[in-house]
Amino acid sequence: MLYRPEDFEQLTEEPWDADRVREAIRAIVANSEAAFDPGDLWPTDERDLAYSEPPVKDLYTGAAGVAFALDALRRLGHANVGIDLAGATLRALELWQVAPDYADYAARPATSDSSLLCGEAGVLVLAFRLAPSDELADRLFDRIRENVHNQANELAWGSPGTMLAAHAMHAWTGEQRWRDAWAESADELRSRRGADGLWTQRFGDREQRLLGAAHGAVGNQLALLQGSPVDDARDVGEMLERAAVVEGPLANWPTGERDSSIRVQWCHGAPGIVTSAASYLTEELLLAGAELTWQAGGHGKGPGLCHGTAGNGYALLKAFERTGDELWLDRARHFAVHALAQVERQDRPRHSLWTGDVGVALYAADCLDARARFPILDDWD
Repeated sequence: MLYRPEDFEQLTEEPWDADRVREAIRAIVANSEAAFDPGDLWPTDERDLAYSEPPVKDLYTGAAGVAFALDALRRLGHANVGIDLAGATLRALELWQVAPDYADYAARPATSDSSLLCGEAGVLVLAFRLAPSDELADRLFDRIRENVHNQANELAWGSPGTMLAAHAMHAWTGEQRWRDAWAESADELRSRRGADGLWTQRFGDREQRLLGAAHGAVGNQLALLQGSPVDDARDVGEMLERAAVVEGPLANWPTGERDSSIRVQWCHGAPGIVTSAASYLTEELLLAGAELTWQAGGHGKGPGLCHGTAGNGYALLKAFERTGDELWLDRARHFAVHALAQVERQDRPRHSLWTGDVGVALYAADCLDARARFPILDDWD
């Protein structure tokens, strides 16, 4: 079985209405503004407090992620934001010095502060974007360099994430040091890729060889391709062909080499693999993975990006981008309507980029703009 139907919801019958979607995005932004406190930032949902003390600061579930999303919506013309986002991000850095996120996570890598999604590095990138300074740039540069030999070998905690940071900083500043830092990490990362297209992820005594976007091969390859479009993705592409579980017009991928569990999420499974590997995955497999995502429907875990309806919907936008077939755009928009309905059914707002409401707003905005750009991984706007 390629997925568990009981883990998904039948999609809403509500039709796509661009004005209704814009209104829903504005409502999410208004909720974010209303919940903001200049000192304590945003309240953290109890589901996002694993190993961390509130308020959470990082890009994944913390204040920096909310600030990133609000800034991106503003830059894309989908929101007017009254919050001082630069001040909020600098406050997150202050709070990080007192109580780093994931401080109680025993298996975190030794250089956990350099994680793009869960560490200080991600907060520094956004702080520089909103309030550039030499001090912030130098602190971030040190974080990127200390992450070169990180044994996590994955995007969330390891050097692929800080490679995305270095690539963005080179684009914004034009300084050669950022290109050199990216290349240093890229050379090390390439050297660790096996001939079978997989990396080994090491967390403490645990070793895994995973496929997915957050913690595995396609996330690593995405970072390599972003900084070097001619990078050879053949080994990873061939691995995905071998590992695909195909049933008729549908395809999915197991979590990892020694983990045959099947998920349909951005972090593990077809949606994240289609989204991250869209530039080199065979069109047949890309469409089979997107078709599986569509047939599964709305995610029962909620509307978010990491393991929810909005994150899955990006696979449909990537299918549209690859083929130009507006059927996929229509399907992606159907997912957006469902994800927004899931947000509205919640008993309270959830202030988080990857697991919360602002990530859904970004996905809905991309559906309005027919734009297949997964937040941060594809674009910082």
